[in-house]
Amino acid sequence: MTAFTPWSALLGGAMIGTAALLLWVAIGRIAGVSGILAGALFPPGAGGASERSWRAVFLLGLPLGALLTGWAQGGLEIAVSTEPIGIIVAGLLVGFGTQLGSGCTSGHGVCGIGRGSKRSIAATLTFMTTGALTVYLVRHLLGGGS
Repeated sequence: MTAFTPWSALLGGAMIGTAALLLWVAIGRIAGVSGILAGALFPPGAGGASERSWRAVFLLGLPLGALLTGWAQGGLEIAVSTEPIGIIVAGLLVGFGTQLGSGCTSGHGVCGIGRGSKRSIAATLTFMTTGALTVYLVRHLLGGGS
């Protein structure tokens, strides 16, 4: 079990919510990462270069924010305990799930619930329930994980 740090979790959540709000207020876009990535890779017809630009800046900010936070805290430790094929399969499954669910946890959970979307509330409840059941199955019934 990792140590729960409520103050950093609260600050991180507030920063995510603020960033989502700023994106919505500034350019009228929802901060759903899967939609932003899809639009960067396969831009919609209207908007052209300006559509790609804001999406690229947003996507670059995700790892840069983590690196800056790690640097500010004196280092960032990254440990990968899964074989590359497992990471690839997991990524493909997440991509499939975001297409099936018409969005990802950030789009539905942060932005959709904040807008009062019934579809997003149902999707987020499904994500969270499935995640909790998966952890329970892997840790308690299949004997894996720590």
